Amino acid sequence: MTRTNPTPATDTDAIFLTEGGAETEIMYRHGFELPEFAMFPLLENPKAVVAMRQVMSDMLDVAAEFGLSFMLTGLDYRASPDWGAKLGYSPAGLAEANVASIEFLREIAKPYAGQIPQLLIGGCIGPRGDAYGLNTEITAESAEDYHSVQLETLKAANVDFACAATFNNIPEAVGVSRAAARIGVPLTVSLTLDSSHRLRSGPTLAEAIPEIDRQAGDAAPDYYLLNCSHPLEYEPALTEGNWINRLRGVRPNASKMEKIALCKLGHIEDGNPVELGQQLGDLRARYPHMDIFGGCCGTGHLHLREIASALA
Repeated sequence: MTRTNPTPATDTDAIFLTEGGAETEIMYRHGFELPEFAMFPLLENPKAVVAMRQVMSDMLDVAAEFGLSFMLTGLDYRASPDWGAKLGYSPAGLAEANVASIEFLREIAKPYAGQIPQLLIGGCIGPRGDAYGLNTEITAESAEDYHSVQLETLKAANVDFACAATFNNIPEAVGVSRAAARIGVPLTVSLTLDSSHRLRSGPTLAEAIPEIDRQAGDAAPDYYLLNCSHPLEYEPALTEGNWINRLRGVRPNASKMEKIALCKLGHIEDGNPVELGQQLGDLRARYPHMDIFGGCCGTGHLHLREIASALA
């Protein structure tokens, strides 16, 4: 099966933004609880829908202001079978929630037609277990079977792409890649690193990316991203090697704090938006093939504006 990369070739000047940390914005700036860190149940809350629309629109406004393209995901990170069951969703109800999440993004994107060069709508696939856990019981085979459920729904919803976000081990990344290739959904795998500058499961980034590619073979993801890691965590991992060309961009946390400590704070940490923007601008200057930039926990439209300004 031939799949096309949803982003332009790396020899163009096109730059894509992604959303920032929509979950932390909704939780701490707008005051809505996210059971199991899930956004999609809030589609049933009219007041939360207004807040989510505002958060996403503020971020899209940045892309329109700077003439940058956008890859929009954001509600379905927890919309996979195990997490859906914890939240009380039947398989049919979970599929409906996935589709509703995508339709919500499409509705938000409509006013930006003609303002943003290319606006892609994607599904967000979270890991089966805790993104900060070892998840040693997950195999490539079990991951392929598990993530196929959400990917089949995203295929039916006609998404432009899917992003497997905050994955921290090789077998699960291989499994979701195989599932996406078989089903026919363009996929990016977004890995996350801890304070040791490695995946929580042990390998370095320079080890993990080639190994996922090797095991996945023709089913390898279209490209890789990093998310939920501050530059303090990922910069030492950017070592020499051909593997770096498979890494298309980053979506960092706002704060320099270690992730587990950050999760326990109970409030948002903005970090330094200006410094973060400068760091991503420097990254683009050092690696001109990188063309996808956004944010993760603690980041919002103010961070995206600083990032866009540095990139533009």
